[in-house]
This record gives sequence, C-alpha cells and structure tokens, in this order.
Amino acid sequence: MKIIAALSLAVLLTISMMAQQPPRNPAPAGPPEVTTVTAAELAAIIAKQPSDRNGSQAFIRLAPYSVNMEHRVVSQAAAVHEHEAELFYVIDGAGTIVTGGKLVTNPGGNTIQGGVSRRISKGDFVLVPEGVPHQIPNVEGNLTVMTLHLPRAAASN
Repeated sequence: MKIIAALSLAVLLTISMMAQQPPRNPAPAGPPEVTTVTAAELAAIIAKQPSDRNGSQAFIRLAPYSVNMEHRVVSQAAAVHEHEAELFYVIDGAGTIVTGGKLVTNPGGNTIQGGVSRRISKGDFVLVPEGVPHQIPNVEGNLTVMTLHLPRAAASN
C-alpha cells in the first residue's frame, strides 16, 4: 500500500511539474491583424454624417489605437489628453484649431484661455502632444477630420 501511495505521489508531482513547463515548440504567433479602409468606404462613412450637427465614427480599431472620422459644423468643447497625443488629418473643409494655453471648465463646455490659433484646411496634419489643451472653435462651413489617439508607451526600467 505504501508503494502505491508513493508511486501515485511521484506521478502527481511529475504531472504537476510538466504542466508548469512552457511548451517546447510553442505555436508561432500569427501576424497582427491588418485593417484596410478604402477611399470608397471612407467616403461612405463621411456621407452618412449629419449635415446639421457634429458627428464622429471610429472606423479602425486596433487596441490601444482607434482611428475616427469627425465631421464638424459647429465648435466643440476643448479637450486635453494627459497620456496620449492626438493626430488630426483634415480630409475636407477648413477651420481654426487652438492649442496650448490653459483648459478652462465652463458650464457650457470647456474652453481654452490663451493658446495659439492656426487656420487648418484640407490636407493639413496637426499633431497635438499629450497634456496640451486643444479645440476647434471655428468651422468654416463643414470640417471633416481624421483623428488618431497615440498613447505614450510605458517607460521600461
């Protein structure tokens, strides 16, 4: 009986140790998923946006990234992202972007006190670093921008 108990214990310990070992030939990880949005697909997304109010739609998601199409016909509240930069690409239209200064919280929405104003139009890129307040307070007719939030990589020790 003692021999059977000892053998059983030895088998259980061996199985437990083998289960904790990584596989010798792990399955290769597949390539990251690639997402393509054609010009026609993006045009369809833009066409679905309301013409009388602001609209936004994420059209590519690959955590932690999300690419959005934002259609603006009126000003939007100011924002600041503490841990990520934001890249704007103007697809169509024009307006004014204000960056920097101080974010001021108001009952009607956040605004910027101070800051630098720049006119933006079709084809322009604007990269706003993390921690920098930004706002598009003036839209000339319609403004369609693609935005991409770029999280700062964690510092390694």
